[in-house]
Amino acid sequence: MSAAASVGVIGAGGHAKVVVATLLAAGFEVAGLFDSNAELWGRSVLGVEVVGGTETLFERGISSAVLAVGDNRRRSELAGELAARGLDWPAVVHPSAVVHESAEVGAGSVVFAGALIQPDSRVGSHSIVNTGASLDHDCALGDFVHLAPGTRLAGGVTVGAGAFLGVGCSVLPGVKIGEWAVVGAGAAVIRDVEAGRIVKGVPAR
Repeated sequence: MSAAASVGVIGAGGHAKVVVATLLAAGFEVAGLFDSNAELWGRSVLGVEVVGGTETLFERGISSAVLAVGDNRRRSELAGELAARGLDWPAVVHPSAVVHESAEVGAGSVVFAGALIQPDSRVGSHSIVNTGASLDHDCALGDFVHLAPGTRLAGGVTVGAGAFLGVGCSVLPGVKIGEWAVVGAGAAVIRDVEAGRIVKGVPAR
C-alpha cells in the first residue's frame, strides 16, 4: 500500500490519539475515526473527526483501516467481526522507529515512535509495539499482542497471541510468554510464563 493511501481508524479513545499521530507521521491520510460509542461522534482527535460507527466506514467506501484499540481481547473481537468485510489492514511504522530489513511486521500492527525491532524478529497481526519498546534479534510476537511503552525483550523471546506486557517490563533471552498472559509494569521476567497467567515483580512471579 502507498503511504499516501487513505486509512480509517477504528476506535476513538486515548490509544487512537497515538495511532493517528503515527499514521500522520508515516505519511498516511486519515479518512476519519469510527467508533460504536455515539457520544464520541462529531468530536475530533488531533484534528481528525469521529464520523460514526464502523458501518459508516463502509458507507464511505473506505477499504483500509487500523484498529486503534489498546485492549487485546476487544481488538481480537473487532478483527473477527470485520474479517468478512474485506478490509485491508496496513502495517504502520512511525518514521522514528527502527525496524531491521529482515524483521516482519504483520497486517494491522502499529509500531510507535522510538521502537526498535532487531534482525529476524516477527510481529504478528494487529499487535502493538508501543512507544520506545524494543525487541532484540529473533523475537516472535503472536497476533493481538501489546507491548506497552518501554518494554524490553532480549533475544529469542516468544510472546503468545493476546499477551500484554506492561510499561517498562523486561524479559530475559529465550523466555516464552504464553497466550493471553499479562506481565505487570516494571516486572523482570526470568522464566517462562504459562498461558493466561498474570505475573509481576522482580523477578516476576
